[in-house]
Amino acid sequence: MKTLPLLPLLLACVAAPVGPVLAAAPPPTVLAGLDALYPELDALYRDLHQTPELSLQEEKTAAKLAERLRKLGFEVTPKVGGHGVVALLRNGKGPTVMLRTDLDGLPVEEKTGLPYASKTKAKDGAGTEVAVMHACGHDVHMTSWIGTATLLARTKDRWRGTLMLVGQPAEEMGAGARQMLADGLFKRFPKPDVAVAMHTVANAAAGTVRFTPGYALASVDAVDVTLYGKGGHGAYPHTTVDPVVMAARTILSLQTLVSREKSPLEPAVLTVGSIHGGTKHNIIPDEVRLQLTLRTYKPEVRKALLAGIERITKAEAMASGAPRPPTVNVTEGTPATYNDPELTKRLVDAVGKVLGEKNLSETPSVMGGEDFSEYGRAGVPSVMLWLGITEPKRFAEAKGAEEALPSPHSPFYAPDRERALRTGVTLLTTSALELLGRP
Repeated sequence: MKTLPLLPLLLACVAAPVGPVLAAAPPPTVLAGLDALYPELDALYRDLHQTPELSLQEEKTAAKLAERLRKLGFEVTPKVGGHGVVALLRNGKGPTVMLRTDLDGLPVEEKTGLPYASKTKAKDGAGTEVAVMHACGHDVHMTSWIGTATLLARTKDRWRGTLMLVGQPAEEMGAGARQMLADGLFKRFPKPDVAVAMHTVANAAAGTVRFTPGYALASVDAVDVTLYGKGGHGAYPHTTVDPVVMAARTILSLQTLVSREKSPLEPAVLTVGSIHGGTKHNIIPDEVRLQLTLRTYKPEVRKALLAGIERITKAEAMASGAPRPPTVNVTEGTPATYNDPELTKRLVDAVGKVLGEKNLSETPSVMGGEDFSEYGRAGVPSVMLWLGITEPKRFAEAKGAEEALPSPHSPFYAPDRERALRTGVTLLTTSALELLGRP
């Protein structure tokens, strides 16, 4: 049998494009089924959007995805690292390619006004009832992931290897990837040769893809600091050790870590986002609590700044005559997301042949964080690509008027559904076909 070249297999996603965004294509092959499949994906998206679940509570979401994957012939293992799902489709000798999606929603009350808007309520980890919304595009990720799984399961004659689908919980907490790895993700299952993920972005038109070789997202560290003083009457400060003044001096001194102790060529952000202390105007409290976020790229910069936070905090407490040293705890943390440059170029070249090169563009790295980084840290070459989700006309108008489009985690976050889903399936399917073996 004659072996088909790869390019015609990839140029299949545009059988019936939505609007002028996608490029024209020769006779369709692997992705030809997208048109017939789309109504089913649209229904799945609406369902997922209306029924979001918080981090560590994704039981029903995971079950929905697992059921679909079983029907497609995948070997499905649920409850990996919590509510994580691992699904394998083995198709002869070849590479193992991992496609990851996240599962969780956010404690956000939706204000999009869409007919399928979420009205879900749930109790958070503290037992407080909150509204829940997919305000970060995870519903787009999951639906595109299922679409890709469906198309590849139906066209096993076009590729060889093992397709490894990972549905990851608790991405919003920066905990899910670590939990899955700790539960044997790369020991109980094949360690993938490569890992690919995508993430929606509002600052790009639907139908387009953006990419960032090298560092794409920052490491994220949450730091809790408690400064201890000696409380007393506000009219007699000389009888106290004022932790409010101590906190003020500490906050200002911490800024010198970025402005004076780090090379200006190495990006970093240090923000004190919360300060709590005291109960009344004329009472000097015993303690003040600070909450910080630290964002960096390089591990050595991260290490130096974390050490600097502890050093400056302790020094300011000592200079104030504090009765005891402060406590400094790093409570959350994810490493920086690094896109393997060669792998990024390979996928960008392949996807560009399908979507058209004009619909792909390089974008600068950002200071947001993602625990997809953990898989790269575990030794798997990885790439995360950005999927535009804003209706093209609105995007153009907003760009011209310098309008701020709803960012991830906004109650108004609403993808241009059909363009985003079709392009998401195209992106993941094209990437998988490029990386899997060929018959």
